[in-house]
Amino acid sequence: MSEPHRAPEARLRTAVIGGGWAGMAAALGAHDAGHAVTVWEAARTWGGRARRLDLQLPHGAPVRLDNGQHILIGAYTDCLQLMQRVGLDPERLLLRLPLELRFADGGGIRFPRWPAPFDALAGIAGARGWRWADKLALARIALRWQWSRFQCPPHWSVAQLCQGLPARVMDELIEPLCVSALNTVAAESSGPVFLRVMRDAMFGPRHGSNLMLPRTDLSALFPDAAAHCLVQGGARLHPGVRIRHVAHDGRHWIVDGAPFERVILATGAHDAVHVVRASLPHVAPLQQQAMGHWSDGAAALPHAAIGTVYAWADGARLARPMLALRSAATAVDTLPAQFVFDRGQLGGPNGLLAFVVSACTGDRDTLQAQVMHQARRQLGLQLQAVGTVIEKRATLACTPGLQRPAPDIAPGLLACGDYVQGPYPSTLEGAVRSGLAVIR
Repeated sequence: MSEPHRAPEARLRTAVIGGGWAGMAAALGAHDAGHAVTVWEAARTWGGRARRLDLQLPHGAPVRLDNGQHILIGAYTDCLQLMQRVGLDPERLLLRLPLELRFADGGGIRFPRWPAPFDALAGIAGARGWRWADKLALARIALRWQWSRFQCPPHWSVAQLCQGLPARVMDELIEPLCVSALNTVAAESSGPVFLRVMRDAMFGPRHGSNLMLPRTDLSALFPDAAAHCLVQGGARLHPGVRIRHVAHDGRHWIVDGAPFERVILATGAHDAVHVVRASLPHVAPLQQQAMGHWSDGAAALPHAAIGTVYAWADGARLARPMLALRSAATAVDTLPAQFVFDRGQLGGPNGLLAFVVSACTGDRDTLQAQVMHQARRQLGLQLQAVGTVIEKRATLACTPGLQRPAPDIAPGLLACGDYVQGPYPSTLEGAVRSGLAVIR
């Protein structure tokens, strides 16, 4: 993303509303294309739904966490390239590990550091606790996906895609992958979107299946450095300022009293709908029609929540930086978390763990109590809660046949974000790719 030379007449004034990962990607793309860029962000911290959060440990020490635990994979090429673009070193800020879904009891799957697809085949062959019938069934279906060029009917769910796989493979591999990538259980997740992620991870760039775990807070992982680069390049940034509507004067879009040729809504779907609907009285009838149609489609999108429970105990340490957990919900017991991360092994305080509950339901106190019970039962740890974050609209519910809104809202008014049309689910990579695509 080197900065090209542009003629003065090509210098469009571009407004970006939202300073999350999609907004910062769009702002950098616009700046590198020679546009005059202005960015507004309602919060005072850059990053949107993947940003820094300041809390305290039980003994009072301050700790810098995130508003949700995230992971990247090696196939997230645009995220990694943008980090380099703003002067960061992904290999230093991210702990790179071969794909592994290991449980506290030692069971599960781990890929070796081999080229694809041999890493996947070796990982399947070496899966602990699996029968050879389980391994052969997974190998057959993985080869079937490759032969079909990772395509399936658009209405298929992940469960249909994996029909015939043994229960152990579904429980210990497919379901964890599905909820981590799509934040939706296999029976309700889009088969085509799941296959796209699997294709890029297993047969995309070298080491595409690697897990890349942040060693720093999510704002420092990209948005803060992006903001610094934009300011150094002459862009105007306004953190802590919420834009509630835009207007059109017949020639320009007006944001916060200033004229722009292009306006990009880079907020979440819910906030974008509010801005668009609040703007209807301030635009011409033809624009109202297009904007109303777009907002109706965006408002109808189903969303899923993600909960992150931070907990601490002096001396608590996991066997690995990340472990899979056996989640379950029965009439007598609920074990909601699918993964746990040892933040002490990722640059944070020793003894601090982060439990991730994808597609979560219920209130914060109940979820926190259930996770503390799960930690005692599955990890043998007696923990104190540090804080629980529930993002109620964390991601799209990536269901089969889901119709996502186009980036074009009206002439000169566009949207980007992990909910906008694109091949990826609601992930950091999906957000970044959307931000770059809207500039192109």
